[in-house]
Amino acid sequence: MFTIGKDANFVSNNQYMRKLLVITGPTAVGKTELSLQIAERLGCPIISADSRQVYRELSIGTAAPTAEEQSRVRHYLVQSRSIEDYYSAYEFEQDALRILEEIYRDHDVAVVTGGSMMYIDALCNGIDDIPTISDEIRQKVWSMYEEHGLDHMLAMLQTLDPQHYDIVDRQNYKRVIHAIEICLQSGTTYTSLRTNKKKERPFEAVKVVIDRDRQELFDRINRRVDIMDSMGLEDEARRYFPMKHLNSLNTVGYKEMFDYFEGKTSREMAIEKIKTNTRRYAKKQLTWFRYKGEYTWFDASEDNLADKIIALLE
Repeated sequence: MFTIGKDANFVSNNQYMRKLLVITGPTAVGKTELSLQIAERLGCPIISADSRQVYRELSIGTAAPTAEEQSRVRHYLVQSRSIEDYYSAYEFEQDALRILEEIYRDHDVAVVTGGSMMYIDALCNGIDDIPTISDEIRQKVWSMYEEHGLDHMLAMLQTLDPQHYDIVDRQNYKRVIHAIEICLQSGTTYTSLRTNKKKERPFEAVKVVIDRDRQELFDRINRRVDIMDSMGLEDEARRYFPMKHLNSLNTVGYKEMFDYFEGKTSREMAIEKIKTNTRRYAKKQLTWFRYKGEYTWFDASEDNLADKIIALLE
C-alpha cells in the first residue's frame, strides 16, 4: 500500500485514501511533543485543533507551541487570529478543510492535534451550518442578559424556539444566550438548523487518545500552571483585562486572573483555581472521548509510542 521512512512522506498507489491522523487527549498529557515526533517521521505539517492557541495574543496561558517547536514542523492555525475575532468550531472546520486541501497536494497524510473536542468533531464529522453571529447581535443579547438576567433570556428562548427550550441546559447561561443569538441572526429557529448529519470527508480519520495515570496527569497540570505563572501569566492576563468581555478570554487561566484583578480572590487562590479548573477540564475531555468511542487509546508512558501510532496508518 505505502511505505514510511524517517523524514519521508507516504508513498501511495491510486487506491489509497488520504488519511488524517488525529492525536488528542486531555490538557498537559504530552500531545505537543508526541505530535512533533510523529509529524517529523511522516514529513507532514500539523494542524492545531486548540480553540485558544488560535489567538496570537495568548501564548503563555494557552501553552501554545513555542517558536522552536514550530520551527521543527510547520503548524497551521496557531496564533493565526486576534482575540477580537469571532472564531468557532464552524470557522475551524472551514479553515481546516481548506488547509487540508493544500496539504494533500503534496502529502498523503496530515496530523491534527489538540484537545478541543468540538473542533475535532467538526473537522471529522462536520458541523451544522450555523451562521456567524454579528457583533451587533452579540452585544445586544449580552446586554439583555446583563440587564434582565437568565429568567428573562429563558422566556425569550421559549418564544423564539420552544423545541430547543425544552432540551437546553437552563442553568448554562452561555448555551441559552448562544441559542438566542442564532435565532436572531438566522431569522429562524436553532432547532431547524441542527441536523446532526455526518458529512462525507475526502480522507480517512485515524483517531488516537493519549492518556496517563490520573495522578501523574494532575501533577503535570499543576506543574504547567506553575510554569505559566513563572513565565508571566499575570502580566499577559493584565494586558488584556480591559477586554475581558471577549469570548476568547472566557477561558481557564484568564478568568481566574480577572477575578484576582477585580479583588474577588487572592493571587494565590487564583493560581489554585486555575489548577483546579484545568484538572476539571481534563476530566471533561476524557469523558467526551470515552463517550465518542471512535478512538484508539494509548498510555503516554508506552515504549515506542510514535511507532505504534504510525502503524495504525498502514
